[in-house]
Amino acid sequence: MQKARIKLASTDIDKINEVSEYIKNIAEKTGVVMKGPIPLPTKKLRITTRKSPCGNGKASWERYEMRVHKRLIDLGIDERALRLVMRVQIPEGLNIEIEMIDE
Repeated sequence: MQKARIKLASTDIDKINEVSEYIKNIAEKTGVVMKGPIPLPTKKLRITTRKSPCGNGKASWERYEMRVHKRLIDLGIDERALRLVMRVQIPEGLNIEIEMIDE
């Protein structure tokens, strides 16, 4: 059996939840089997820099962190459902990847 695997990644968790909810509604309307959204581990990108530009003075540091949230959704293949998923409005800053896999 074939299915579509949808991977969502973004720094804003609200955008991911919004799109995954929209895909869930499509799956319910078309009657397609859906697994997910499965949360994948959040990638934390950290950068630590000195506050002082010249290096003199107190050794104080600033810490910056960016979190990349990921979700995985498996959909049973249905032409109508896939066409609707392809037309989903993708917000700015959200990365979506759709691949077909054999189970």
